[in-house]
Amino acid sequence: MGMRWPGVKDRELSRFRGRLMVPLMTQIDLAPPASSTQPRIIDTDVAIIGAGPAGLFAAFELGMLRLRAVLIDALQEVGGQCAALYPEKPIYDIPAHPAISGGDLIAALERQIAPFDVPRLLSRRVETLSGARGDFTLTTSAGDTVRARAVVLAAGAGAFGPNRPPLDGLETFEASGAVQYYVRRREDFRGRSVVIAGGGDSAVDWALALRGIAARIFVVHRRAKFRAAPESLAQLEEAAAAGEVELVVPYQLHGLQGADGVLSAVEVATLDGEIRRLEVDCLLPFFGLSMDLGPIAEWGLALERHHITIDPSRCETNVPGIFAIGDVATYPGKLKLILQGFSEAAMAAHAIHPIVHPDQALHFEYSTSTGVPG
Repeated sequence: MGMRWPGVKDRELSRFRGRLMVPLMTQIDLAPPASSTQPRIIDTDVAIIGAGPAGLFAAFELGMLRLRAVLIDALQEVGGQCAALYPEKPIYDIPAHPAISGGDLIAALERQIAPFDVPRLLSRRVETLSGARGDFTLTTSAGDTVRARAVVLAAGAGAFGPNRPPLDGLETFEASGAVQYYVRRREDFRGRSVVIAGGGDSAVDWALALRGIAARIFVVHRRAKFRAAPESLAQLEEAAAAGEVELVVPYQLHGLQGADGVLSAVEVATLDGEIRRLEVDCLLPFFGLSMDLGPIAEWGLALERHHITIDPSRCETNVPGIFAIGDVATYPGKLKLILQGFSEAAMAAHAIHPIVHPDQALHFEYSTSTGVPG
């Protein structure tokens, strides 16, 4: 997700975000096209599977080329992981935005595609794909039928879910909200004592983000060394030295204590069996996401470690007419960055144009010359 800016305080970033976003919000009617839960039959130029940042920007790039698109996503709202997992988490490596939250980024992308009135099929996933380049048919879990000339897979991690720790009684505490895998609102943790488990960027970033909100923060990791952005690690060390967080290393989760879904303590243990009891009322395990491509894995696409291999010059898969962009796509030198997904969206859109309009020459033009097609 990128580094935290040295010397820039959260409150300064918040004020900057406010100044940046307010002018944009007055330009366009923000009401998105309705997403019906009734089965629909849609004929379009491009079916975009996945409505995260890459999928949304693909809809924009296709619209700029006067190509029709439909967005399909298994979640009930657009935004992918940005909206579902970290709407309040700052992102620091979006060009021209020193910091922007996942939610604000998705809202801005929604405003950007608003002129194109892109239909969306949400709360359903694509079950079948048939046909060939120029004539695909997709069906969804809700009974929709989509006919498209090309398909863009922007499915991110696919149908994702958290890697859950193997602890007795976990389900009871999950149901009560004492164990959570995503932070949607930091204010939900005000005054609470929290164990954050994990050693990657998510664990470190949320430990820093909850300072001044949570009453006490323990960071539990099985190793003494964390795997996160260097600047974030420097801030974590400073926070530990200042008593804002307590590093509990090298320990791993061992057990949960409490009754009726109310968490009273988390037990952690070393590899030698030394057990420590942390009195907290919330556990946030950040052990990554499990990937499941679902039916996509059965479509004859070339895969490499659950990712779809593509031609990086045009983002096309081994199946002509099917393209992949964003985190689901892979090739030598691939960086899992949102901005890389944006670049891939533009390349895919230009590669798709001759499929939809084989008799039209596509002359590259800058948006400063063309404006946004009306």
